[in-house]
Amino acid sequence: MQKTRFTKQVSLLVCTVLIAAIALFASGCNNTTPPAAEEKSTVEAPETQATVLGEGKTSFNFTVKDGEGNVSSFIIKTDKTVVGEALQELGLIEGEESQYGLYVKKVNGITADYDTTGTYWAFYINGEMAPTGVDMTEIVAGESYGFVVSK
Repeated sequence: MQKTRFTKQVSLLVCTVLIAAIALFASGCNNTTPPAAEEKSTVEAPETQATVLGEGKTSFNFTVKDGEGNVSSFIIKTDKTVVGEALQELGLIEGEESQYGLYVKKVNGITADYDTTGTYWAFYINGEMAPTGVDMTEIVAGESYGFVVSK
């Protein structure tokens, strides 16, 4: 009888220790600190002044990040309604028409051509990869647009 009582007490103690260990393990798995920042190719405006280009009633921020990480910032003023039209008018972007729209190969005088260098210009809206091409994106007040050389 005493042996069964001892066995029950040991079993209860072992169960309690296991429950405590599981609780500590589970709370340790909850990552409350943010993960290390992933390297993004987004365009962020530098702390320097932006160059103002163009004339018009509408203005928007435009940034260019080249393959070496250098960022150029512009404030574009235009009467155009599409981002691509405004940038082409100012000579900031050049490319070729394709079945998918404008394939931008040169931005701010810098060439990125996938066929020759394995790089391309990625178009961003508010720091996120754009769901539309630059030649199909309507200018929206308060939004920022940009290009980043990507591989």
